Amino acid sequence: MAAPRGFCAGVAYAIEVLNLALKIHGSPVYVRHAIVHNEWVVRSFESRGVIFVEDIADIPNGSVVVFSAHGVSPAVREESAARNLKIIDATCPLVSKVHHEARRYAAKGFYMVYIGHAGHVEAEGTMGEAPGRIQLVEDPQHAEHIELPPHERLSVLTQTTLSVEEVRETMAVLKRRFPHLETPSTEDICYATTNRQAAIRELARQCDLVLVVGSTTSSNSNRLREVAEGLGTPAHLLMYPAEVLPEWKTNYRRVGISSGASTPESLVEDIIGELIGERKDVRVDVLETIKEDVTFRPPRELINLAMV
Repeated sequence: MAAPRGFCAGVAYAIEVLNLALKIHGSPVYVRHAIVHNEWVVRSFESRGVIFVEDIADIPNGSVVVFSAHGVSPAVREESAARNLKIIDATCPLVSKVHHEARRYAAKGFYMVYIGHAGHVEAEGTMGEAPGRIQLVEDPQHAEHIELPPHERLSVLTQTTLSVEEVRETMAVLKRRFPHLETPSTEDICYATTNRQAAIRELARQCDLVLVVGSTTSSNSNRLREVAEGLGTPAHLLMYPAEVLPEWKTNYRRVGISSGASTPESLVEDIIGELIGERKDVRVDVLETIKEDVTFRPPRELINLAMV
C-alpha cells in the first residue's frame, strides 16, 4: 500500500465544509458540480439531502450553494449573487492560489498559457478569471503548435492535478518557443498530486501489478495509473470490489495499491478484502515515501455557526 494515498487536505477541507453547511442550514443544500470527483462520496451526500447541479440556474433563488473543491469562475459567482444564493466556498486553497495568480497576471497586462485538460471544471474556473487573456495547452504536442495572439508579457499557470512529468515536458516546450515566459514563484501542481505520483513510482518499481482505487472522473487518479504504466508495470483504475479480476488474485506475486486524492480509505479496504479473501498467507505492507502533515481549516465563522 502506497503512503501517502487517498484524501488530500483540499478534499478533506471541501468535505468538512459541506458537512458544516448541512449542520448549519439543514437540507437541501445545493452544490455546484460534484464536491469532489468520487461517485461514492457524492452518493453519500445525496442520501443526506445534498443536491448536485452543474448549472446555477437550476438552484432556486435564495438557496444555499456550496462551490466544490475545484473552484468556479467569477461569472458563476456573479450569477449566484444575482440569484441571491447563500454562498459557501469549499474551493481547495491551492486551487484558489492559482485563481489569485491568474487575476494578478491579468492585472499586470500579461497574456497567459494554462496547462490543463479541456473541459475540466478546475480549468474552466481558473480560465474564467481572465477571459480573452488566457489560452489552454493540454500536452507537449499541443505546446509545439499553439499560436498565441500578439503580446508583450507572457506567463504560465497549471491545473493542480496533472502528471508532474507531462507538465515538465510541456513547460520545456513552452520555454523553448517562448523564452520570455514567466512562471509563478511556487509550483501550481499541488503537493498531494506530487507526493502521490512519487509514491506510486516507487510502488510500480517494486510491484508486478498496480491498482489505483478511484473514480474514472478523477484527474489525479487517472494520472496515478498513467505514472505506473509509464514505468512498464500493468496498472488499472477501479473503485469497487466487483471490478477486481480473478487473475489479479493469482497471477501476481506482489500487488501495489494506491488511491486518488478524492478516494475514501474504506474503498481501499474493500478492494484489499476482495483481493485477499480468506487467505492467510498474504502480507500487507505499507510503503511510505513521504509524510504529509498539511491540513486546511474551514473558516472560523462557519465553525462557530455550526456550534450554535
